[in-house]
Amino acid sequence: MPHAYTKLTRFAGVAPLAFFASPLMAQTIPPATLASIATPPPESASSESRPVVADAEPAAGAADIVVTARRRQERAQDVPIAISVVDSQALAVRGDFRLDQVQQSVPSLQVFSFNPRNTNINIRGLGSNVALTNDGLENGVGVYVDNVYYGRVGQSQFDLVDLDRVEVLRGPQGTLFGKNTTAGALNISSKLPNFDWGFDGQADIGNYDFKQLRGSLTGPLIANLAAFRLSAAYTDRSGYLYDTTKQKDVHDYRNITVRGQLLLTPASDLTVRLIGDWGKQDQQCCINVLVGSFASYDNGATIANNFASRIARAGYTPLAFDPFARKTDANSPFQANMNTWGVSGEVNYDLGSATLTSITALRNWNWFPLNDGDYTALSVNLQGHQQNFQRQFSQELRLASDGSHTIDYVAGLYYFFQKVRGVGATQFGPDAASYLYPADLAGGVASIATNGLTAQSRSDPHTRSFAAFGQTVWHITPALSLTTGLRFTHEDKWGSYSNQVVSALPTTGLTATQIARVTAIRVALTPVTAFEVSAKNDSLSGLATLGWKATDDVLLYATYSRGSKSQGLNLTNLPAGVSPVVAPEKVDNFEAGIKSQFFDRAVTLNLAGYWTEVANYQTTIVQQLIGTNTYINYIANIPKVRSRGFEGDAAWRVSPHVSFTGSVAYTDAVYANYPNGPAPVETLNQGAVQDMTGKPLAGVPKWSAALGGDGSIPLRGGSELYGHADWSYRSSYYTVASNSRYGLVPGYDLANARVGVRLAGGKYDVSVWARNLFGKDYFQTLSVLNYGLFTATLGDPRTFGGTVRVKL
Repeated sequence: MPHAYTKLTRFAGVAPLAFFASPLMAQTIPPATLASIATPPPESASSESRPVVADAEPAAGAADIVVTARRRQERAQDVPIAISVVDSQALAVRGDFRLDQVQQSVPSLQVFSFNPRNTNINIRGLGSNVALTNDGLENGVGVYVDNVYYGRVGQSQFDLVDLDRVEVLRGPQGTLFGKNTTAGALNISSKLPNFDWGFDGQADIGNYDFKQLRGSLTGPLIANLAAFRLSAAYTDRSGYLYDTTKQKDVHDYRNITVRGQLLLTPASDLTVRLIGDWGKQDQQCCINVLVGSFASYDNGATIANNFASRIARAGYTPLAFDPFARKTDANSPFQANMNTWGVSGEVNYDLGSATLTSITALRNWNWFPLNDGDYTALSVNLQGHQQNFQRQFSQELRLASDGSHTIDYVAGLYYFFQKVRGVGATQFGPDAASYLYPADLAGGVASIATNGLTAQSRSDPHTRSFAAFGQTVWHITPALSLTTGLRFTHEDKWGSYSNQVVSALPTTGLTATQIARVTAIRVALTPVTAFEVSAKNDSLSGLATLGWKATDDVLLYATYSRGSKSQGLNLTNLPAGVSPVVAPEKVDNFEAGIKSQFFDRAVTLNLAGYWTEVANYQTTIVQQLIGTNTYINYIANIPKVRSRGFEGDAAWRVSPHVSFTGSVAYTDAVYANYPNGPAPVETLNQGAVQDMTGKPLAGVPKWSAALGGDGSIPLRGGSELYGHADWSYRSSYYTVASNSRYGLVPGYDLANARVGVRLAGGKYDVSVWARNLFGKDYFQTLSVLNYGLFTATLGDPRTFGGTVRVKL
């Protein structure tokens, strides 16, 4: 067998034993070679792994998870920066197939979503704020799949298919990951093709008509020269909400994903990996449910044109304010449909003392939403959505030293191009006049101004990025090492925005005064505008980390890293005085930690503390103007943000048949300097802005935690009975940028469980499972409108079902 493939499969035989990894205190970066890509975490008794008990090694002397933190295979406990790893076995036993489910295993990761495009991913409280996604602004958490950066977060919201592991890198990762990863990175790796025939398949069925089929077939095409892997997943589920207007379940889910891989080993020192994938997702989603309303400001003054007065004029009685009845009466179409495809090629050439790697990728993502923006059976907002057509190309070339030397190194070049074409639509219906403009109902002025008013916007942000990077590890002594890295990035951004009215009722027969009022209403709702903008930026990112092995099983480290995120473009309707260019974001991160193992590595305890300061924090601003129906929505810089906290991870492998893991994260993320933040609705009559200095960042729970346990009882014939349970907790957090108390999501905890039997040495697996085992009612997000209505997106209800798995 060629030498290159031997490197690829060195650890493949023990990969299934990495059953569950609680957060690992080690940094991981995209592998330099397919050898490292092919290295799933081996069997482990450390905190990084909860083994499959059927195949577990004895606690004493068990192997460790291997990561590729510095472009080479290293024991996770020896790599001095913070990471969390969730491997394929952990995903399987928990039943996770989406990123928002993975967060329950990783306390420092926060994922919540208004819909797939508008998904917020935070690590240690940083990355994105609680607002709708802006096409001219990148997320501070980079998402990488098989070493390919995903330019839009919506691309990552398809089902996870045939994964080897998900690595959550905490803190700035700009030296080697680059591309705006000022808060961290998600490094997702799929399983490699194999030259031995193999098949993995599973079928699930559950309540809410849940059906899921997943399968992967791998094998040789040409002995020792070419192997393939074909994987597919299909998920179908009925809705979690009932629409009383349409008399049908909504918030359903249907996803199809296919991934094909080809591995070529034409020479002993050359490997080529080709990947193609396609995905399609359809949902009749996402509608907020009504939670409640209020008619007065905090000082007792009545909110003019409040929700109660609006529905009274319309003669409409809404559904009861009972969000967990899981009902809506929305009448306008709503959907969250999207598709994606991509191809990539990774070539690795072993030069002997170093490996040369080339990664080329092309990706497309298309987003087709519809929204009912008034959340009711009234025909107020018939349309209010932004379609996206995203295209990206990336090329990375890097050289990494092989083996172990006094100084190990990685150096490379990176190019990225992206275009996001946006097509927005806004349309108002026959109820808009009475709902929005009571003072203009006389003479039909408001009706003429709004009924059928339709506007269309177009935007096209472009990004072109070039980078050169390098990182070295100087082994000063066998126990002391110094890691240093530097990355230079040049980015060009340009784009245009336009908005125009495409349909409106004629003003024939109106007086000049009435026509002026019609025009004023239309300008407020759909301002006509057009502009172009461009910007350039040069930045440096870097890190310095000192690590000291006090003993073989105790590592102390301290690190400083500097991150940068390039400028953003405000391609939207802008209020007067707001710049279309948003300044670059700069991050300084200080971190120290200890990673330790005891009792022959059966017990692991890892601790880390950090202090992160962000200058010119890029965020979306949403201002609601009193006495109007206008929302000012744009991106801007907050002068300074600070996040500090600590994380702890522990694991205890009691025996080959019993293991426990636990993680906790404390995040104190505040606006260190924000004198002109948006005022909450409840005090809006006292001014449109407030000093938010010292107040917590939205979207960030102060406390989060996770616990897990596994046990098994051996049976005859190589079979076993097994059980798994896990619990996660998030304390309260705001999902409104103004920190309105009506946008404070209460803390919640969730429990999941699975019980099953593995037969014939693990070839067959039959189990029953439950997610949200105790049926907790909880919110994902809360939103509040300037007329006193607050709404919510709901967390998933209790689901349960059964799974049959086959591994041949």
